[in-house]
Amino acid sequence: MPPGITLAADAPALSAANTGFMLICSALVMLMTPALAFFYGGMVRVKSTLNMLMMSFISLGIVTVLWVLYGFSMAFGTDTGGLIGWSSDYVGLSGIGLTELWDGYTVPVYVFAVFQLMFAVLTPALISGALADRVKFGAWALFVALWATVVYFPVAHWVWGTGGWAFEMGVIDFAGGTAVHINAGAAALGVILVIGKRVGFKKDPMRPHSLPLVMLGAGLLWFGWFGFNAGSWLGNDDGVGALMFLNTQVATAAAMLAWLLYEKIRHGAFTTLGAASGAVAGLVAITPAGGSSSPLGSLAIGAIAGLLCAMAVGLKYRFGYDDSLDVIGVHLVGGIAGSVLIGFFATGGGQSEVKGLLYGGGLDQLWKQLAGVGGVLAYSLVASAVLAFLLDRTIGMRVPEDVEVSGIDQTEHAETAYDFSGAGGGTVSRAAAPLPVNDPVRNKKVDA
Repeated sequence: MPPGITLAADAPALSAANTGFMLICSALVMLMTPALAFFYGGMVRVKSTLNMLMMSFISLGIVTVLWVLYGFSMAFGTDTGGLIGWSSDYVGLSGIGLTELWDGYTVPVYVFAVFQLMFAVLTPALISGALADRVKFGAWALFVALWATVVYFPVAHWVWGTGGWAFEMGVIDFAGGTAVHINAGAAALGVILVIGKRVGFKKDPMRPHSLPLVMLGAGLLWFGWFGFNAGSWLGNDDGVGALMFLNTQVATAAAMLAWLLYEKIRHGAFTTLGAASGAVAGLVAITPAGGSSSPLGSLAIGAIAGLLCAMAVGLKYRFGYDDSLDVIGVHLVGGIAGSVLIGFFATGGGQSEVKGLLYGGGLDQLWKQLAGVGGVLAYSLVASAVLAFLLDRTIGMRVPEDVEVSGIDQTEHAETAYDFSGAGGGTVSRAAAPLPVNDPVRNKKVDA
């Protein structure tokens, strides 16, 4: 996020164009949460599909309410010690004027608040992919509420809030490499270290049940990510948002190709799951870096991230942690790659004059990026593990083993994703349904 420092004499006026642009971007970011649900839902086995969808959708409800009550105030209120914000006018979003502008910008506070809300909704949903097949839905919902309060809101303030320690240090995070992706990836690692592996991990086949659903989710994520990234400049007046839009496309394409090339060399095939995962890896990596790098630099960032993430997804088998849908391999590793590579590829001609090592800027920005990455990673990992431990020791985080084996959907949601016994079941439905009076096969035997 760009800093909001403007002289009183140069105070901007409300821009209808930028306001409309930001509302569209907010809607695009909202779309990313159901897109993520489809992406994750297709990657699990049939018996866990609905649970996976619901673990994303519930964030839309819980985090929205918390954001209005106190989350926006904690993230973007007046700073205290570089660690947390608070402003009474933001509590309940009740003390904000209808046309009151976000400081230094041409969009209303309400617009900024709803845009940032969609980031807050998406981030805990990202964690859910690491926990597939084995977590109680009620415990997950409570974890989302606690994690947003204890982890996401403070970290968002560190990175984007005026006075936040990372913001004041000069850590560059255009749209969420640290606050969203490293934050979620580290949290996923912390939780799975507490709750343990799925039944049958490294023994039973756990293949995606619907690769078309995965590709649909990935495509919608790619589409929504343009709002996620380009919208983070909070306007479209100086070309930086356009640069970020272009770099988002460029890095994503490069990462997808790099992942597929690695797959072909390593495993002998170009897979649809690899294409979808590579695209997401590129989107993750360019999120912090796209406003400070050139299109050629973004090609390099995407290719490096695609390769690193493709290599990282196999680490869970080597080290024995069960990251069900590769949240750590894609979001944590991709977020780290994109954030650190700013220290090499920042040109000084985008969102700021800061230059990276490859453009004559020395090591200064690289050290800042490493400090931001390390601080967010360590806090999120420890805090998330503590929250998971407390919930596991009180209400229990995991479903019973027999439920996990038979399928979590029926027990937790009293539904199944696909019902082949009713209408739409081919010849069965034709035999069961009454035929028209003039149907030539009426009164004849119909094979069931």
